[in-house]
Amino acid sequence: MKHPLVVAFLYVTLPLSLGLAEDWPDWRGPRRDGTWNAPLLPRRLPAVESARVWSKPIGPGYAGISVAGDLLYSLDRVPAPGQNPDGQERILCFNTKTGDIVWQHVYPAHYGNLDYASGPRANPAIVDGIVYTLGAVGMAGALDAATGKVLWQRDLRAEQSATIPAWGLAATPLVLDGQVILHAGLPKGSVVSLDIKTGNERWRASNDPAGYATPILIHAPFGRQLVVWTPEHILGIHPDKGTMEWSIPYKVTYGVSIATPIYHDGIVFVSGFWEGSKAIALGPARTDAKLHYEENRWLRGLMAPPLRFDDDLFLLDKKHGLVCFELRTGKKKWDDGNALTPSGTNPQASFVWTGRGREILAFNSDGDLIRAELARDGYREIDRIHLIDPAPPSNTLWSNPAFAGDSVYVRSDREVMRYRLTND
Repeated sequence: MKHPLVVAFLYVTLPLSLGLAEDWPDWRGPRRDGTWNAPLLPRRLPAVESARVWSKPIGPGYAGISVAGDLLYSLDRVPAPGQNPDGQERILCFNTKTGDIVWQHVYPAHYGNLDYASGPRANPAIVDGIVYTLGAVGMAGALDAATGKVLWQRDLRAEQSATIPAWGLAATPLVLDGQVILHAGLPKGSVVSLDIKTGNERWRASNDPAGYATPILIHAPFGRQLVVWTPEHILGIHPDKGTMEWSIPYKVTYGVSIATPIYHDGIVFVSGFWEGSKAIALGPARTDAKLHYEENRWLRGLMAPPLRFDDDLFLLDKKHGLVCFELRTGKKKWDDGNALTPSGTNPQASFVWTGRGREILAFNSDGDLIRAELARDGYREIDRIHLIDPAPPSNTLWSNPAFAGDSVYVRSDREVMRYRLTND
């Protein structure tokens, strides 16, 4: 009979050593918070030539990648057939072992004067065998994840006169309690809830225009609450009723409410590119919310959601690079001097905790995969390799990767690839 400590050790370590890490079925991972239980990584990341499993063609788009089981999902945009000037958006499903397309669903998508018009923006979300998507100009849908069969589809612009923001709808659908929450810009409904089985509307909330930030569900002392950041307010909304419970003004330049909010220990934190960051303190009642602090020198994020470790937050500032600061006070601890990803007009990188202390994996807009430690006293890079080159028309890599099993999946406007993180 094995000693209990040996059994516990095997239970914890064997799945990791065999590469049986978690899937990546949703925005920011399995818990939507940038955490992932990675496999046991080698000391140095494997050479790209030996660790690339496959590379397959894909069309343009900023939509990230989601992985559930042996299936990978993303969206792109391709020309319409014939002389039709409108493009088409595609929902794509690939086999993770071979890279072959399992199914695709195509629908018309007229972008008109949409800026950065490469393709869809929002990540697909896979929940209970269903893939939920939101296209750049308002096509929302639910499809069988295995077959691609359309369960329902709603053209929110055509049916509900949704106003599409300058850079297109970008927020990943949030699925909870039989409903899917969309940040979609309907009249008197910047946020809308649809029934997951039928696509019929349950409720809508907020008269604000649509922004780009994905809503989050928080678990506060008073219960659950939706937090949504629009171009004009930070909002607390009842997740079942759609009633507005608090509202903090925050009007942002060009409507760029993008980075996903963070909640921890009674504080909601949002980060803006032009006006900086705001921290909102929540009280004991559902309607209690007040501005806790503002900061516009070091904490000016654009697209990358902040990462949290205990009471430290890590944010990609538009000038100083990765910044570590105290959530409770906004006090800066250190910055990396743009070591992780280059400074520029629109700096971007995707980060994920590996489940081993303060170690992260990051994928930057140049196509580099970085392994680093975000220590209490500074940024410590462990290794870096170049995975994929940007391709036209975007010529940048803003699409979020998926970390799943023993691999990372990345894409450009031309290809999607699987890179194995382990040497097995």
